[in-house]
Amino acid sequence: MQEKPLKITLAILRFLMAVEFLWAFFDKLLGLGFSTAPENAWIRGGSPTFGFLAKGSSGPFAGIFQAIGGKSIVDWLFMIALLLIGVALALGIGMKIATISGSVLMFFMWAASLPKPNNFFQIDDHIIYILVLVVLLFAKAGQYAGLGRIWTKTKLVRGATILE
Repeated sequence: MQEKPLKITLAILRFLMAVEFLWAFFDKLLGLGFSTAPENAWIRGGSPTFGFLAKGSSGPFAGIFQAIGGKSIVDWLFMIALLLIGVALALGIGMKIATISGSVLMFFMWAASLPKPNNFFQIDDHIIYILVLVVLLFAKAGQYAGLGRIWTKTKLVRGATILE
């Protein structure tokens, strides 16, 4: 594969993953009516984690996820993670932290709904997203059509490479 089409593809993939995280954030924040009804919006007092964790979790880890679902600190951490991961991916900055934390978040969401009887080898969209995030990390996708090249040259990032 030629280098330019690969870079364009990685930039598009990075942007699409950013949209996934930001869309989830704004749907839960505002209750856009897709996975969050308007009356359950976070700005209207709803919990962005209660439905999925407290009511939708299953399998061997269900007790853990049900216990934390709907807790204020979990709601805040979840929403901040969605927002910051989405913004970092959109801008192409902080890609190490964004892709690793995004992968961890996807893993926990996957683990919250085990077993997956209709999925081959328990693979669902969360696993695919983890793999996409890992590809974006290793390919240094923030360098393409984003601010990653500028970001990685800053004194702050050169002093703390985890911020790349």
